Amino acid sequence: MTNPRSLLAANRWPVAVLGATGAVGQAFVRLLADHPWFDLVEIAASERSVGKSYRDATRWLEGKMPERTAKLTVKPCDPLEIKAKIVFSALDSSVAGDVEAAFAAAGRVVLSNAKNYRMADDVPLVIPEVNGHHLSLLDRQRSERGWPGGIVTNANCAVTVIAMALAPLHEKFHVRKVFATTMQAVSGAGYPGVASLDILGNTIPYIGDEEPKIELELTKLLGTYDGSRIVPAEIVTSAHANRVAVEHGHTVCLSVQFEHPPTPEVALDTLRAWKGDPAVHGLPSAPSPAIIVRDELDRPQPRRDVMDGRGMAVTVGRVRRDNIFDLRLVAMAHNVIRGAAGGSILNAELMVASGQLIGINRT
Repeated sequence: MTNPRSLLAANRWPVAVLGATGAVGQAFVRLLADHPWFDLVEIAASERSVGKSYRDATRWLEGKMPERTAKLTVKPCDPLEIKAKIVFSALDSSVAGDVEAAFAAAGRVVLSNAKNYRMADDVPLVIPEVNGHHLSLLDRQRSERGWPGGIVTNANCAVTVIAMALAPLHEKFHVRKVFATTMQAVSGAGYPGVASLDILGNTIPYIGDEEPKIELELTKLLGTYDGSRIVPAEIVTSAHANRVAVEHGHTVCLSVQFEHPPTPEVALDTLRAWKGDPAVHGLPSAPSPAIIVRDELDRPQPRRDVMDGRGMAVTVGRVRRDNIFDLRLVAMAHNVIRGAAGGSILNAELMVASGQLIGINRT
């Protein structure tokens, strides 16, 4: 029997990006430019950009704008105007809720980077290597909401780092308490983001709404699916979120208490051996390995490690005993790639490979 994955490169899915002119929207455009499974054919943004070419509507931030995308005309964020059945949303949470629901109701599969639906009982909050099987919630979502399409969310960028670093340890030793201090890159604030005179030579010990996201989303990501809902993991987290003068890469210092505490040596072996969900192996955006363990005392560092796994890997180091809890460690990943656009694209790849898009017409 022919492997459906082998057919995708020759028969790519048409996709669209909502909020394409912003920082995360631009990351979607870059990552989709040469994607073997997805063909970016439509872009949409706010009314002030509608009708312009993508080149004229966008203040491009990084690298060279893909020429083919530059020529596309920006459309409104309206399912009557967008024909693609797979839609990547980089919309701000202030508008994402109603817009994404309208697309799902119109039969589109929305891969959302916004916070609006992450904690909804019937919406998958997915990091493919960690909890890809949570996509099964889509059946309930479609049944209860009457949507022929659906919404799948990726996690907050800092939570993605934490959840991936802890997932291998939680599987074996059951995480119970987490103390997390984040050092989050300025690109996480979008563009123009934080004023230069506020961040240069400075640390800002507050990021609006960030700490509650970390504390809540982690329990859903590491929770168990019982066939109809996600049973949250019994993890208590205390989070401290800080903005620092780093361009890309969120770093998180973690102290962790376990039900069955491992030694640092056993924890390191567990992290090195972890492969994540086998269904993710070989997907175009999946890093191998998903977790990179560094032995140096001064790693991970954003400047040196942020593009490991093409920006999709999580780098972990400084695994050692903790004086209050059981272990402490440091984790870091690219917030715009792994923590935003790349995470959503990997979610879509998993949906295609696992048959979650059966019944969704490509055209």
